[in-house]
Amino acid sequence: MTNKVTSAVMRDGLRVLGVAIRAEKLVFTAAVLASGLYGGMTVASAWALGWATENVVLPSFESGDVTSAALWTGVLFIVGTAVLKAIGVAGRRIWAGTMQYNMQARSRRDVTKQYLRLPLSWHHRHPTGQLLSNASSDAEAAWAPLAPLPMAVGVIVMLITAAVAMVITDPVLALVGFLIFPAIAVLNLVYQRRLSPLATHAQQLRAEVSEIAHESFDGALVVKTLGREELETERFQNRAHRLRDANIAVGRVRGLFDPLLEALPTLGVLAVLAVGGMRLSSNAITSGELVQVAYLFTLLAFPIRALGWVLGELPRAVVGWRRVQDVLEASGSMEYGEAELKGAQPATLEVDGLTYAYEEGREVLHGVSFTVAAGRTVALVGPTGSGKSTLIQTLVRLVDPHEGVVRLDGVDLTEIAYGGIADTVALVPQQTFLFDDTVRGNVTLGLRIDDQDVWAALRLAQADGFVSRLGDGLNTRVGERGTTLSGGQRQRLALARAVVRRPRLLVLDDATSSVDPQVEARILTGLRDASATVVVVAYRMATIALADEVVYLEHGRVVDRGPHDELLTRCGGYRNLVTAYEREEAERAAIEADEEEEISA
Repeated sequence: MTNKVTSAVMRDGLRVLGVAIRAEKLVFTAAVLASGLYGGMTVASAWALGWATENVVLPSFESGDVTSAALWTGVLFIVGTAVLKAIGVAGRRIWAGTMQYNMQARSRRDVTKQYLRLPLSWHHRHPTGQLLSNASSDAEAAWAPLAPLPMAVGVIVMLITAAVAMVITDPVLALVGFLIFPAIAVLNLVYQRRLSPLATHAQQLRAEVSEIAHESFDGALVVKTLGREELETERFQNRAHRLRDANIAVGRVRGLFDPLLEALPTLGVLAVLAVGGMRLSSNAITSGELVQVAYLFTLLAFPIRALGWVLGELPRAVVGWRRVQDVLEASGSMEYGEAELKGAQPATLEVDGLTYAYEEGREVLHGVSFTVAAGRTVALVGPTGSGKSTLIQTLVRLVDPHEGVVRLDGVDLTEIAYGGIADTVALVPQQTFLFDDTVRGNVTLGLRIDDQDVWAALRLAQADGFVSRLGDGLNTRVGERGTTLSGGQRQRLALARAVVRRPRLLVLDDATSSVDPQVEARILTGLRDASATVVVVAYRMATIALADEVVYLEHGRVVDRGPHDELLTRCGGYRNLVTAYEREEAERAAIEADEEEEISA
C-alpha cells in the first residue's frame, strides 16, 4: 500500500512540475541555465583548485618560487569561476522564485475566478474556511517544489559534468565515488516513502485548522454570547495539536535522514582520500588530481541535497494541487446566453412553474408561478420555511431552478449574456454585508459614480441624514462588516448600494427589518417612484400594505395572490400570519385589563 501511495504521489508530483514548466517556459529555462552555470562552475572550480595546487602551491613548497604568470593565472581561474558561480546562484534563485510566485498567483486567481463562477448551491456545500485554505495555503503548497527545482536540474548537470571530469582525471577514484551515488539514491527513496504519508496528513490538517479558525472567528458573536469560548478553544486546540504532532512526525523523519544524506558524500570524500593516498604514493596520480577529485566530492555534498528537497516537497505539493484542482474541476458553473436586456423602464418579471430542491427528493419550491407587471411592487409573504429566500435567489439567478423558468421582459434568465442580470437587477439580501471601506466605497463598489448620484441614492434609502453626521461623510470608514454602524444603518447603506445602479428590478429580501416602520414606509414610498419593479419579502403589516399585490406562499407553493385587503378576507392562512402580532398584542392588553379589574375589585 505504501508503495502505491508513494508511486502515485511521485507521478502526480511530476505532473505538477510539468504543468509549471509548461506555463513558465522562459522563466524556467533561464533558471535552469543559471543553475547549469552554477553546476558547471562548481566543477570548474575543482579543476581550478587542482591546477593551482599543481602549478602554484606545490612549486612554491618545492622551490620557494612561483612565477607571476602562474600566480595570476591561478587567481584568475579561482576568482573567475567563483564570480560566474555567484551569477549562476543569483540567477537561479531570482528566476526560480519568480516562477514559484507566478504559479501561486495564477492558482489563486484561477481559484477565485472559479469561486465567483460557481453557483451559490456549490458554496452551500463547502465551508468558507476550506475555500480560504484552497486559495491560500493549498495554492502555496502546490508550487513549493519550484524553488529548489532549477537547482535540482543544475545538480544533474553538475553530476554529469563531475562524473566525466572524475573519469578523465582518474577512473579508479571515480569508481570509488560512484559507489556512493546508489547509496544516496536508495536512501532518498526510503526517505520519500517514510515522509510522503506524513507530509500529506500534515497538509490536510493545515486546511482543517484553517476551517475551524475561520468558523470560530466568523461566529465570534455566537461563541461569546453563549459562553462557548472554552469549547471552541478546545475544539481548535485539539486540531492544532494534531497538526503539531503531524509536523513533529515530519520533522523526526527529516531529522533522521538529513544527517545520513549529509554524511554519505562526506564518506565518499574520505574513501576518495584513502584510495587516492595509496595511488598518490604509487605515482598513479598527481597531488593536483587528488585534490581535484576530493574537492569535487566536497562541493557535491550540499547540492545533491537539492534533489531531496524537491522530492521532500512533492507530497505536500500533491495534496495542495489536488485540493486546488477539486475547485477548478468543480461542476455546476452557470452557462450564459447572448441575449441583452435593453431599455431603462421598469422590467416585467415572470415566474413560470418554478421547482427547486437543495437535495434530491426534498423540494423547497413546487411549481411556483406569478407575474409582476412593470413598475409594480409585489410583497412575498409566507411563514418561516415557505421558500421565500430560495425564490429570491432564483429571481436574481444565484441558483437555477430544476424545473420552470424565470423571465425578465420575456427573456429566460439563462439566455441573458454574462453580466446582463447584474446590470438590470439589484438584490438587497437579508444579511447585510459591508466592506471595511468608506461609505462611498461601499455604495459604489468601485464604479465611477458621481457623489451627487451617491447622495441621491442615500436620500432614497433614508441614509443621507446619518451619513452627513459622520465625521468624514462619504469618506468615513465603516469598519469590518460595518461594525461602526447600527443594523438599520447598514441595511440603508446596502439599499443605497443597490438603487445607485438604477436597477429595473429591485429585489428586497426582508432588507428593511432593522429599520423603523416610519423610515421603512418612506423608503418603500420612494422606491415606488424610482422607476423600478420591486419584489420585497415582507413580514410587517405596514410593509405589506404598501405593496400593489401580495403573493402568499406556504410549503413552497403559491397559495393565493392579490391585494392585501382581499387576501385578509379570503385567505385564512395569510390572515393568521399577518395579524399574529396584532392579535398577540390585543390578547396581552386584554389580560392586563382583566388583572387591573381584579385588583380594583
